[in-house]
Amino acid sequence: MAEIKAINPAFRHRQYLFRRKVLKLFGGAFHVYDENGNVLFYSKQKAFKLKEDFRIYSDESQTQELLTIKTPQILDIGATYNVQDVTTGDAVGALRRKGLKSIFKDEWVILSKEGKEIGTLTETSLIAALLSRVISLIPQTYVVLANNREVAKIKQHFNPFVLKYTMTIIDERPSVDPRLLIAAGILLAGIERRQQ
Repeated sequence: MAEIKAINPAFRHRQYLFRRKVLKLFGGAFHVYDENGNVLFYSKQKAFKLKEDFRIYSDESQTQELLTIKTPQILDIGATYNVQDVTTGDAVGALRRKGLKSIFKDEWVILSKEGKEIGTLTETSLIAALLSRVISLIPQTYVVLANNREVAKIKQHFNPFVLKYTMTIIDERPSVDPRLLIAAGILLAGIERRQQ
């Protein structure tokens, strides 16, 4: 991937912890940490919007915006979420939720900036997926696949009070842009758990 050289170094880690901010009354807010507990990203989900709109910043001060995740659709369970790098102005790609399929087992399609399918993000266990729809405390595990290879794994921590996911990037040179992987983690934390 040619564009990887130009991206912010925060997107070059191999492991990330996504954590939903507690006691946020309107919208959603998420911190993303590196392996040592340092904040790499802070994301805000705008409240009271018919079209989803997430902003990803370098920290909670929100002085440096890095990515936007937006959908042109209004309240659509099969929406496409476009990811843009704010620092370069470039489109990064998109993630499209498979709406009806995701009722039973979460599945997302990862698209290149040209709109071509380059990977998938899928919940690994149908049984755990179905149980998690009834008992929200059951942790979920997701896998990102591209070119028939496992690129990354996302595991939810068991925690009844705070939503946390750990993303481990397995592929040393992932064929999916790491900015799309971070966007996928934010969407899981912001969209999936709310829609169950």
